[in-house]
Amino acid sequence: MTTPLLSAEAAVSTDRPSRYLTQLCKHFAHKIEAAEFSEERGDLTFGAGKAELTAETGVLRLRVHADSEENLERMQHVVGSHLVRFGQRDELAVDWSRI
Repeated sequence: MTTPLLSAEAAVSTDRPSRYLTQLCKHFAHKIEAAEFSEERGDLTFGAGKAELTAETGVLRLRVHADSEENLERMQHVVGSHLVRFGQRDELAVDWSRI
């Protein structure tokens, strides 16, 4: 029997979604199990779970997936806090919702 996958999503308003997607993916690429990305989409594999990033017009959509509440919270924190730090000048805010 497999553990159900838990997921959360955040839609972050920004004029530069592709820039932030690329910056996050490049940052994590050296530290995690796998990172594949283009200007429109990023797929990141961490020890605690996975993250999908999608650049849309005016929005960077973040989705994180994990097999436990603890790992989901860890994924939300790691991905969200890095984006907020990188986007400090633009005052980016990440508000997660369970999906």
